[in-house]
Amino acid sequence: MGRVGAIIVAAGKSRRMGGVDKVFAKIAGKPLLAHAVDVFQKCPSIDQVVIVLSEDNLTVGRRMVEEYHWSKVSVVCRGGARRQDSVREGLENLSGCQWVVIHDGARPCISVDLVEAGIKEASQCGAAIAAIPVADTIKVVSPGSFVEETPPRQTLWAAQTPQVFRFDIINEAYQKAQGYATDDATLVENLNYQVKVYPGSDANIKVTTPDDLLLAEAILKSRQRG
Repeated sequence: MGRVGAIIVAAGKSRRMGGVDKVFAKIAGKPLLAHAVDVFQKCPSIDQVVIVLSEDNLTVGRRMVEEYHWSKVSVVCRGGARRQDSVREGLENLSGCQWVVIHDGARPCISVDLVEAGIKEASQCGAAIAAIPVADTIKVVSPGSFVEETPPRQTLWAAQTPQVFRFDIINEAYQKAQGYATDDATLVENLNYQVKVYPGSDANIKVTTPDDLLLAEAILKSRQRG
């Protein structure tokens, strides 16, 4: 496949965490971010890791690289105002990679198997994202709060990270990006590239509230117990 780089995006504001910076919150014995980076450090297919943090957290992040001996982490760089700005910074700091794995640092319960599965799927088609089928019935609602449509549930999947792309595809998507996108695949889809969905994990939660911290810790401790 060639060289595979990973971008771990953790430059958000943690607005719903009640004043706690979630990526450095201690869960299951170490900072939340460390759980995510540890997985990429262990992942056989990953050659390089770039961590993207807010400017205020750069010093702490660089200390963590030394403390946890993350030999694959080549750069800890400053993020931008939006998530997509942070990913763009990460892309610019990768070196000679033919493939890119993008992961939210706020998803600490990622696994090596989930990363490797994404790389394998993307190698066949150029772009692949982890996702899980939606369990609830979804309603499309008007600005006036009336139901406009109930799409078939079997066609709906909730996107997660990791999202894996051939470098030239994701780089083009970011170079041509217009407007706001909540995930990387949207920008790739806007250029009419096909994106493969592969099974994510219910455990691969994104931490956005204090309650999520408790759930993530329970998941990680369960894994530690084997």
